[in-house]
Amino acid sequence: MTRPIERPLTPVPEVLGERALANSFLGDLIQVCVVARDHRRALAGMVRLGIGPWTIRRIDATRLADFTYRGAPATTEMILCLANARDMNWEVIEPLSGPSIYADFLARHGDGVQHLAFNGGDLPYPERVARLTALGYQPVQTGTLFGGIRFAYFATEPDFGSVIEVFDVPAGFRLPAPDAWYPAPPPG
Repeated sequence: MTRPIERPLTPVPEVLGERALANSFLGDLIQVCVVARDHRRALAGMVRLGIGPWTIRRIDATRLADFTYRGAPATTEMILCLANARDMNWEVIEPLSGPSIYADFLARHGDGVQHLAFNGGDLPYPERVARLTALGYQPVQTGTLFGGIRFAYFATEPDFGSVIEVFDVPAGFRLPAPDAWYPAPPPG
């Protein structure tokens, strides 16, 4: 037996097709993030599953600007690991110090999938942020990474159990070289 929806949407959006509602705006899922107490252990498990190679970067105040945690300025440090797989990106984050939604997640749940990131389709970043805010979701962490990538995480857990991230990568932006690779850099 199906349980009734606890927070029904009124009015219910029109169904436009198999993959679209009239109120769709997040775009495609392009990243899944796993938060881990030990990034090395998490990466070894991912590589065992055939996911990788991984770039590894230590993030501190020199690489993360305008950081806010739950609406207040803060500083945090973490290890950020990235790997690409077809049309999606995998991320593993190990929080090191300072407040963050990653440390909060580890304290509540332990290692696991903490957030999902969407590309927003053609909707500009400020409009995606405004739409999520207008829907009543609060930004719980924001900042600018590597001098160009703006990001915002929203407290969407009550509706489906995970955080949603939206971000903006400027045209032509290139990530800085990684601090390390795992298990090794790609050939060439």
